[in-house]
Amino acid sequence: MVHHHGEIDFEAIPGTVHLLDLDHSMVTRHSESQKEIVLIPTPSDDPDDPLNWSPRRKALSTACSSIYTVVVGIAFSTVYSVIVPLSEATGLSISDLNAGTGYMFLLAGWGLLFWQPFALQYGKRPTHLISLLGTLAFTMWSPWANNNDMWIAKNVLGGFFAAPIEALPEISVTDIYFSHQRGTYMGLYAFFLAGSNYFAPVICGFINEYQGWRWVFYWPSIFLGVAFIILFFFMEETNYERKTVGVVEDSTTTSPAESPRISDEKKAAPVTQDPEIATAQVFQQKTYWEKLALKDKSKPNLMFYRSLLTMRFISWPVVFYAGFSYGSYLIWFNVLNATASLLLSGAPYNFASSMVGLSYLACLLGTIGGSFCTGRLSDWLTLKLVRRNKGIMEPEQRLWPFLACIFVVPASLILWGVGAAHHVHWFGMIFAMFSLAFANTCGITLSVNYMIDTYQELSSEALGSVIIVRNTMSFAIGYGITPWLDGLGTQNCFISAAFVGMAACAVFLVMIKWGKEFRTRSKSKYWALVQESKEKGVAH
Repeated sequence: MVHHHGEIDFEAIPGTVHLLDLDHSMVTRHSESQKEIVLIPTPSDDPDDPLNWSPRRKALSTACSSIYTVVVGIAFSTVYSVIVPLSEATGLSISDLNAGTGYMFLLAGWGLLFWQPFALQYGKRPTHLISLLGTLAFTMWSPWANNNDMWIAKNVLGGFFAAPIEALPEISVTDIYFSHQRGTYMGLYAFFLAGSNYFAPVICGFINEYQGWRWVFYWPSIFLGVAFIILFFFMEETNYERKTVGVVEDSTTTSPAESPRISDEKKAAPVTQDPEIATAQVFQQKTYWEKLALKDKSKPNLMFYRSLLTMRFISWPVVFYAGFSYGSYLIWFNVLNATASLLLSGAPYNFASSMVGLSYLACLLGTIGGSFCTGRLSDWLTLKLVRRNKGIMEPEQRLWPFLACIFVVPASLILWGVGAAHHVHWFGMIFAMFSLAFANTCGITLSVNYMIDTYQELSSEALGSVIIVRNTMSFAIGYGITPWLDGLGTQNCFISAAFVGMAACAVFLVMIKWGKEFRTRSKSKYWALVQESKEKGVAH
């Protein structure tokens, strides 16, 4: 099969693509199971191109990425259900413990200015392995951080080494899955990320009760060590230097009309129509031992260039919105974690630490529901909307499930805070945890998918910007939640939080109306950056 090289169409609107070939006239690669779906991006002929991997090979890569997400996520979240006994054992105030967690989230975002370029330069595989070892070391240090300076230092360094969890698994999804599959597997990532954060308190509550609070940190360290061994032998590199951009025309296939019509809209794209034909190339598939290499192939060292690119993207409306949206859902997750032990272990509930942990099973159920609704269901809804739009996909079509969150978030916060102030039945508190976890998972999947669908060619750098915005918001709320709660009281604190949450959720309507205009304005800058990246040899 002969492919043409994909050229950049500088008039194309980033993110607007012809996803459904409704009249079967597009001369390009289509899904084997659903013939109308165009494969975006178009895969190469290389068997080691991650887009060409067998289902088994893709499943193994996804499993390794999920294992990494779970164990680092658990290590990230160990203190939530034991924050009261931890405060008593170490002498640190709850405010200090929450502030330290805020520093951890801050570094988990800003640390990507180093880790994201490092992963693209030297490989995602070694980055995952280094991250596991670093997180293991600082998790083991946690029981001995018995003053505020040590606690902050531990969280700063631990957050830095755990930072790849915030972006690498998501980018790995874009490495091996096509645009029409992305929602499903991003939903799976969101399940393991949020699920691990909620599962940690379940087990840590029991560990604290039966083995002591130090083992709350020792067991996650063991999990990290086991995960390192698994990933060392089974995770392979997903970095791949793609020579083409967008949809690539295939010269060996003829359309029903005998001449290819790439799109009903001139500005949907980019699609190659008549570039030079690629020279036939013989590919040799990697051996098992070659897949275990600890360094990606050599390329120009442009880590600093990529870091600057990440900083530049923060000012782009779509990227900033994705970070703000992600952050505005995550902060309520932080508020829940910061107050769960405080509210549930106090009167009238008087939960033991193990029962506080067990209550997080409601969050796990919410995560499952959120992952399904914004994963497979989101892909289904997007294809329905694309079909109504004559086969043209717009990234804003991904955002409609946020409509439910406008009501779910404020209702959950009022039930949690006002309910606790008025001693509502414990089931009301558990249901609030369930619904807030549902909304949090929606925020992860939809926000990231929207940005990646828009700026796919430079999504690795732009995702770093998203996480920086998101985690800066998390840092702020980690620092402010205890004074906020003390100053206003439980009821008034959560009533104000509910209205702030509703306003933040409603911002997606701004992107529904003006998102395409923002994308259109950015097209010249964006395609110039894509062209520059290709010329520098750092395209992906």
